[in-house]
Amino acid sequence: MRKGVFMRKVIRNLKIVNIILLGVFVLSLASCGVGTTKIGDITGHPRDYAGKEVTVSGEVVEIFSILIAKYFVIRDSTGEISVVTDRPLPAKGEKIKVKGIVKEAFSLGTQSSLVLVEGGEKSSR
Repeated sequence: MRKGVFMRKVIRNLKIVNIILLGVFVLSLASCGVGTTKIGDITGHPRDYAGKEVTVSGEVVEIFSILIAKYFVIRDSTGEISVVTDRPLPAKGEKIKVKGIVKEAFSLGTQSSLVLVEGGEKSSR
């Protein structure tokens, strides 16, 4: 009878450990950019993303503030994109996740430039 009680406690403890490990795994996936769109996918297939809300993550490589416009450039392992914002600018080198709408900034002949217009909350990684 004692063996049965002991086994139930071991099984209960294993379930608790599994739940904790699952939670840690889910949190680590969230911090690794899961649920984000690769910048290279956006710039490589602009028609698929134009007007759509996406979330990108990466490192801020440039910041600009020109009179009424503020924007920064974010880079991941696949490319970079400019992000137009009305929020305070992040620091250069900061790793962030940004949610916004993909828009065409301009098009001239075969050249075009896409921007991400920030609309959601910006969060550090």
